[in-house]
Parts: sequence; C-alpha cells; structure tokens
Amino acid sequence: MTQITATVADACRMTGLGKTKLYELMNAGTIKSVTVGRRRLLKVDSLHALVSEAA
Repeated sequence: MTQITATVADACRMTGLGKTKLYELMNAGTIKSVTVGRRRLLKVDSLHALVSEAA
C-alpha cells in the first residue's frame, strides 16, 4: 500500500527542506495538508508535485 500522507518530520526527511519552509509552503497553499486532531499531515502527492516542479 502506498503512503498518502506524511508527518512534517517525515516530509522534512523526504524533501530535504526544513519544517519552517514546509509550514510556509503549507500556509501559502503550495503543499496540501490535512489536520487530524492536533496532527498536521501533508499529502504526499503535493510533495511529489513540489519536487517535480523544481526539477
């Protein structure tokens, strides 16, 4: 099964970006995220799109 969300810490490891930059991108709407309880989960397809845009 493919992972569809990632924690901020996982996204930092996956992309090489810091959590401050990830939060900036989430707040700007560049990366899609969902909040479940107090947890913020980033959509992995948004991370893939971000990285493929930069390449």
